[in-house]
Amino acid sequence: MAPPGNLVVPVAVLLLLLSGAPWTHGRRSDVRIITDENWKELLEGEWMIEFYAPWCPACQNLQPEWESFAEWGEDLEVNVAKVDVTEQPGLSGRFIITALPTIYHCKDGEFRRYQGPRTKKDFINFISEKEWKNIEPVSSWFGPGSILMSSMSALFQLSMWIRTCHNYFIEDLGLPVWGSYTVFALATLLSGLLLGLCMIFVADCLCPSKRRRPQPYPSKKLFPESSQPLKKVEEEQEADEEDVSEEEAENKEGTNKDFSQNAIRQRSVGPSLATDKF
Repeated sequence: MAPPGNLVVPVAVLLLLLSGAPWTHGRRSDVRIITDENWKELLEGEWMIEFYAPWCPACQNLQPEWESFAEWGEDLEVNVAKVDVTEQPGLSGRFIITALPTIYHCKDGEFRRYQGPRTKKDFINFISEKEWKNIEPVSSWFGPGSILMSSMSALFQLSMWIRTCHNYFIEDLGLPVWGSYTVFALATLLSGLLLGLCMIFVADCLCPSKRRRPQPYPSKKLFPESSQPLKKVEEEQEADEEDVSEEEAENKEGTNKDFSQNAIRQRSVGPSLATDKF
């Protein structure tokens, strides 16, 4: 039988291992979680952000290196964060994530895409040696805070909401696939009609149609200086009308004389033709 003193050391080692195992596995991660609610924190300070998905094998391989790099965040004065694109589709559209994993560096609101090696050492050198200065920042038009990217974020959120509704119609309500598509088609038509009516109403309010009104004649009292030329024009028109009326009267008198002379001639010629017949 072994003496009790020889069992002290193995028991102490076993207790240390048992007490240290939960601490190592339950250790709090230094990686911060970014969501649609707190993403504006990225606009201040220096950040390294990873966009990942749980089902992505490359993202799973990167996690140990990213966790180790986060332990150096306090020494390097950089915040290490990650975004799950499956739970935050709005941020996926805001940053235009087309490949996984995608890593961004942010310094005082300027975003740069990291495309170097994905190891702990490379991440540390990228921050400590300020290699990010050699990368052109993202244009302000495509920055996550721009109107364009905010619209993209809303579009991605809408697509995720539509997908959730589609799954709800099929799985929970038991509708066929074509029934779900019919519901979305009707909703699209109704929303288009309502949007068109709203646009017409806004256009009428901003740019009302102007009806043509008859232009009033200039009054003689308001324009005393211009009344004299108007009087001259009226007098000339009256004189022309009088001349025309005199000419018409003369023409009528001439035609009446000619008509009477012709009638007299016909009367005088008539009896002579009768005597010639006899």
